[in-house]
Amino acid sequence: MHIAIIGNGVSGVTAAIRIRRHHPDWKISLISGESKYHYSRPALMYIFMGHMRFQETKPFEDSYWEENRINLVRAWVTRVDVEGKQLELHGQGAIPYDRLLIATGSKPNKFGWPGQDLQGVQGLWGLYDLKQLYETAKRTRHAVIVGGGLIGIELAEMLHSRGIGVTFLVREESYWNNILPAEESAMINDLIREAKIDLLLGTELDQIVDDGQGRCCAVKTKDGRRIECELVGLTAGVTPNVDLLKGSGLELGRGVLVDRSLRTSVPDVFAAGDCAEIRTPEGERNQIQQVWYTGKMQGEVVGDVMSGQERTHDSGIWFNSAKFLDLEYQTYGKVNLRVPDEENLFWQHPEEKVAIRVVHLGGKVIGFNVMGTRWRHEVCERWLAEARPVNEVLDRLEEAHFDPEFYRTHLTQAVPALKAQLS
Repeated sequence: MHIAIIGNGVSGVTAAIRIRRHHPDWKISLISGESKYHYSRPALMYIFMGHMRFQETKPFEDSYWEENRINLVRAWVTRVDVEGKQLELHGQGAIPYDRLLIATGSKPNKFGWPGQDLQGVQGLWGLYDLKQLYETAKRTRHAVIVGGGLIGIELAEMLHSRGIGVTFLVREESYWNNILPAEESAMINDLIREAKIDLLLGTELDQIVDDGQGRCCAVKTKDGRRIECELVGLTAGVTPNVDLLKGSGLELGRGVLVDRSLRTSVPDVFAAGDCAEIRTPEGERNQIQQVWYTGKMQGEVVGDVMSGQERTHDSGIWFNSAKFLDLEYQTYGKVNLRVPDEENLFWQHPEEKVAIRVVHLGGKVIGFNVMGTRWRHEVCERWLAEARPVNEVLDRLEEAHFDPEFYRTHLTQAVPALKAQLS
């Protein structure tokens, strides 16, 4: 049995390891044109800022792959032949397979802006982007970042750390307010401006200006502003990376359409991670889950299924975490989803950037947001899974608190303020 996996991100690697545990004798080929070795994509910013070296972003020693007989193939796949069960590689012939996993991840969004393909215009998604950023930053005095998501603020911090001026163009009226509630979004607005990053809210990109030699030299906004710059970061979200699969015979939607066991429409072909679009019952929107931990979970499930076990994917209680400059953020469960009849309890420190939000429905907790403090994942998840009463949770918030020793907890202020809001 030969297992071929396209993509060496967290989903593909997790699946390969899982399959190897089940079947010590199967052949496994892990194929990537970007890099030979798996690395942590979220760590790109720390390489650029000098906090880590590339070798420190690799979760496994280089010898691990040979020791576990996982064949690393450094090549770009140019065609997936599902009828002939083979992959055509650029300049390297073809690889036959018995079962195939597509784990090609995401790609940065582009919306057809004039000038979006000029030199000096880029996203921040892989090693090529990092290499390009090193070169462009050398001649950059000012940069414009388009899009108000997590990758955008990471890129702003990276450039700001090198003394490069940054202007942030955010289409929404407040930073990331499609995800964050209004109060938390306002905190991030303030944080960005306090860092001396120019934040332009309610502002859309119209075009990127050519300097006459194929490089960007400015952007123009839809409200008529011109901003001079040598670098434009396009960070307006991502979409499943499925261009390779068009015309292959696989059913595609926004991503590769799969069932709950991550099987595609073609026998012996599976998909997982950012590129997979999970079919849901009629009337519901299909799911595309593009965060690290769901990619790992899907890798575990698809590895088991490809090995012959029966499993289905359930991402469970929603969780995400991020860092906005020096401000930590965690979210659990249902927050800012406007669940009918939900109630929000919110406390924000009057002077420091610390905030706690508890969302409840019918007296039972359904979500948490915390800013500027750390909570224990297992505690929050248990409270939500068990639908604990909100009064009980407020009485026991100390159990969730996970800040380092000697940090101020703020709970003596926060808990009475949160309880006072209970109706």
